[in-house]
Amino acid sequence: MTSFNEPLAVSTSSVNPDARWKQVAARDPNARFVYGVTTTGVFCRPGCASRMPLRENVRFFETIAAAQAAGFRPCKRCNPALAQKGGTLEKIRAHIEKNLDQPVRLAELGRIAGLSPFTVQRIFKREMGASPLQYGRALRAGRLREALKQGEKVTDAIYSAGFGSSSRAYEGNQLGMTPSRFALGGKGERIGFTTASTPFGWMIVGATERGLCWLSLAGTKSEAVDSLRGEFPAAELRRDTSLARFVDAALATVSRGSTSVRGTSAVLFQGQAWMESFDLRGTIFQLRVWQALRMIPRGETRTYSQLARELGDPKATRAVARACATNRVALLVPCHRVVGADGSLAGYRWGMERKRKLLKAERA
Repeated sequence: MTSFNEPLAVSTSSVNPDARWKQVAARDPNARFVYGVTTTGVFCRPGCASRMPLRENVRFFETIAAAQAAGFRPCKRCNPALAQKGGTLEKIRAHIEKNLDQPVRLAELGRIAGLSPFTVQRIFKREMGASPLQYGRALRAGRLREALKQGEKVTDAIYSAGFGSSSRAYEGNQLGMTPSRFALGGKGERIGFTTASTPFGWMIVGATERGLCWLSLAGTKSEAVDSLRGEFPAAELRRDTSLARFVDAALATVSRGSTSVRGTSAVLFQGQAWMESFDLRGTIFQLRVWQALRMIPRGETRTYSQLARELGDPKATRAVARACATNRVALLVPCHRVVGADGSLAGYRWGMERKRKLLKAERA
């Protein structure tokens, strides 16, 4: 596979700008060049999901080095440097996903990617929002959760999910509670929660001592509480006003003028810290979609098909829509920023009118 930093077998003078522009307009993920935008000073891969530039402001380059030599800086969204490394992220992620029954070792990932363990950690965490270790844990937790919901015995579910021993399933923030308690609908587990009236309806957040396990919106306070009860029917629910920080952080993701409703900033959920504040529970594809949702800037939207292309699977539009529909964490994982191909609101787990209000607030 040709590296972006190696000259292609074609001279710059023989490049057909019109053909290259068509690839940019089509967001062709397989195009082997980069383009710079003179008005922003940024260069991107043709498959980048950023706003389409005007044709007259675009310059084409065969290599990343050529674009940088011309004074352009790499796009933070599509990160052309990853393509330069020959699909580093895809290699790392594929190895983790295929070997969930094995511990994640940075040295091994570095050998596979041809990079140092430190570089592997930095690239993966920057692009996926989690370290390789956190990603592997989240995938195993998702498998464990589904196995327990289907009635599989706790011990069998632990091993089939990829945990090397039963003790591993009890370490860290796997399910927000022990596997045995989760299998019983949270029986014996204490879940703190708080509710708040917001401009978008009643919000409820629920958390165990290990982290956030629920955040949803409803028309009334009782409906909000019922949503948490439906997820953990046998758990002991208790009010915990300290969880108001989660409400603050969620609202701060929507309103530019409001970083808090009770004086608590949303720093907790910025950068990489957000994943460590609650456990992600879902399939491999769902985890990728939810991470992609967090990359959509406030005030902007994406279509389901755009997200599918960004994830490298243009045919997965319906799967993207299902992942959005099963999102358990409103606002902090902003599935409301995804719309239909024609710009329509399509669907929203917490109501179409609420989705309309959220997008309006973000665009204000």
